[in-house]
Amino acid sequence: MERPSKFEHHRYIGDKRTQVVYDLDHTDEEVEAAVAELMEAETFICFAPDTLAEARNRGYRLAKASRRARREAGIEDDSADAA
Repeated sequence: MERPSKFEHHRYIGDKRTQVVYDLDHTDEEVEAAVAELMEAETFICFAPDTLAEARNRGYRLAKASRRARREAGIEDDSADAA
């Protein structure tokens, strides 16, 4: 997936409405559609540092579609962040 221009240097994008976070490094069609809709609605947030742990610290959880895409990529542990 090509990252949205505002987030070209970010891996995780959160949806303020649902408090879920999407992993842009591991996507499928469902994640891409959700991120496109999120950009259109302009209800997104990024995290600093850009880690899943920081997103969770702010009350966000990994979206089911991102969990599935990460599993398909061979990443079993949702808490693992690649450096």
